[in-house]
Amino acid sequence: MRMNEPRQGLVAGVDEAGRGCLAGPVYAAAVILGADHGIVGLNDSKQLSEKKRERLFDEICARALSWSIARAESAEIDRINILQASLLAMRRAVETLTQAPQEALVDGNQAPQLACKVTTIVDGDALEPSIMAASILAKVARDREMLRLDGEFPGYGLAQHKGYGTAQHLRALREKGPTPIHRMSFAPCAERARLASTARRALEGSPAMEGRAGVVTEGEAEAKDGPEQRVARGVR
Repeated sequence: MRMNEPRQGLVAGVDEAGRGCLAGPVYAAAVILGADHGIVGLNDSKQLSEKKRERLFDEICARALSWSIARAESAEIDRINILQASLLAMRRAVETLTQAPQEALVDGNQAPQLACKVTTIVDGDALEPSIMAASILAKVARDREMLRLDGEFPGYGLAQHKGYGTAQHLRALREKGPTPIHRMSFAPCAERARLASTARRALEGSPAMEGRAGVVTEGEAEAKDGPEQRVARGVR
């Protein structure tokens, strides 16, 4: 189907946010827009200012026929890899829409397994309004969660970089070690955990060693409580 051809039935746009981060969950959103949605200013979330994204988030939630936001946790990312976790979050978002779509338009070239028809569109978040809307919901929801996590895990700069591998984040990771929300399957986190584990074993071999090193190792991160699936959804 060509991009300008009309689509039949309910169509959901689907996109993810946070796939390349070192910490925190990966988010996905699904949005069904009516032909007369009247939302002005839709665009790829990365091309919008934070202020515009926040305004559009509220407008999309109010005007969309149906919307849903879902996530896959860091532990799930480590267990099944980031691609599969991203597709899992997308599937959760689509499956929790209050109206079942006949087709899902997915940003990128990887398709989640869905009950409906799936069409992947490279750069879809710059081409399809419903995918633009999904990218905004996923981005804003994830940014809000990272702001919350910044209070839970201070000193990493999560409120600023949202979990991406900035110089500030990598420096904090070296100095403080990974937290339970870091993705231990990602190289910088795995390397820091390996170094911490090596240092701890060396200390444990010393007669003067008492207690434990104050870092979260890869094994400890994997032993934390199971992931909590959180889904938000709406309907008009």
